[in-house]
Amino acid sequence: MSRRFDAFHLPAPTDGPWRSVRAGALDCRYPEPTPALLDECARRLLAAGERLRQQPAGAIVTSVGRAAARLADPRDPLRVEAEALLPDATGYSPPMIRLILDRMTAEWSRDELTRLLEVELGGAAPLDGFAPRSSGTSATALGPRLAFHVFSGNVPGVAVTSLVRALLVKAPSFGKLAAGEPVLPVLFARALSAVDPLLGDAVAVTYWPGGEPEPERVLVSAADTLVVYGGEDAVAALRSRSRPDQRLVVHGPRISIGAIGSGPLEGGLEGTARRAARAVATFDQQGCVSPHWIWVEGSDQRAGELAAAMAASLATLEAELPRGSLTAAESSAIQQARGAAEMRAHGDPRVRVHAGAGTTWTVVLEPAGDLQPSCLNRFVRVHPLDDFRRLPELLAPLRGHLQSVALEGAGPLDADLARDLARAGASRVTTFEHLPWPSGHSHHDGSAPLRELLRWTDRER
Repeated sequence: MSRRFDAFHLPAPTDGPWRSVRAGALDCRYPEPTPALLDECARRLLAAGERLRQQPAGAIVTSVGRAAARLADPRDPLRVEAEALLPDATGYSPPMIRLILDRMTAEWSRDELTRLLEVELGGAAPLDGFAPRSSGTSATALGPRLAFHVFSGNVPGVAVTSLVRALLVKAPSFGKLAAGEPVLPVLFARALSAVDPLLGDAVAVTYWPGGEPEPERVLVSAADTLVVYGGEDAVAALRSRSRPDQRLVVHGPRISIGAIGSGPLEGGLEGTARRAARAVATFDQQGCVSPHWIWVEGSDQRAGELAAAMAASLATLEAELPRGSLTAAESSAIQQARGAAEMRAHGDPRVRVHAGAGTTWTVVLEPAGDLQPSCLNRFVRVHPLDDFRRLPELLAPLRGHLQSVALEGAGPLDADLARDLARAGASRVTTFEHLPWPSGHSHHDGSAPLRELLRWTDRER
């Protein structure tokens, strides 16, 4: 028996007519996105924004942290509901959902948000008025009057992070939910309303199918800032509707990799393989921080040892952190990719395929070729590399799409190689342990997450 969920939180009355959408195994209901309803929501959000801008930034941080604490508490009814609904909606396994909720809610805590303000703005003062600068002038930071967010559904929590960042800069938000994840943003908005009705009034989220131009027309017209997550088509569609006077914040498709040098490794090659396997397994490889390829400096034998150790670790993780359910198309893509690799293995002894039961996980060891992205769902390629200094040039085809690089064992080359990877387009160089979990104050896709929403005014004396 399928569950039903009201996939919306709106400041205006919603008494139908209703639509429905199937999110995985979850039946979701949402109101008809009529121009009248959306216009009224925008009007109320703008009014809530006027009140929000009168609040101290520290008070907003405290309220957001209290809402996050509800979703972090396993005993809280909202957390219980999230754990019950998200596996049905997203296909992720219950252990994966619990891990994601634990890690994501920690980034929305009062302490972490306070740290984010300190790192980016030197504290909350510029958001509350003119704050002194070392130049002798003062400056204040102003957030959007209204932000319109278009979300993607591959990783639960990313949409909430986008809403949180807007609230921190005192901006009301309207979020278009993704069909693949219509649950957590709604539960977060309900938590906000419970702990701070003003913040709850400053957030609206609902769903409508992509390709319906009228709802987006209404909200693009009302907003002064557009934030879009997703593939190139979604980005291009919103860009085509934006005005020259609007700020457009784009978080398009990104991809990540791993690289293991011949220098010392914590826990040796096997320890590194365990960390790499967990990075592949987290989010079932659906995140922009998930590695698709791993290069190993040294002999074919060393790369083969790493691939075999990763395979063993992925097999163990299947019990601890099971992969989620797949569609028929996703299963077929894995079978086809495996079959193609096995055919190459028949003609090339350097190619080897390690595979789990069914389609649970796959590790392909082979010489590097064209950089075709993985078919996801724990399918990773391992390539030997004779000279680590060649890595940036090998990544040239990924320029514009490269997000994170897990770099371990680089030895004396570490600093120079990290700089060259930055020039190759990487916005983050990290370790396998931290690869899936960038800090809330890291430069998201190369930009400061709060500053990309802000406009500054200087005051000179």
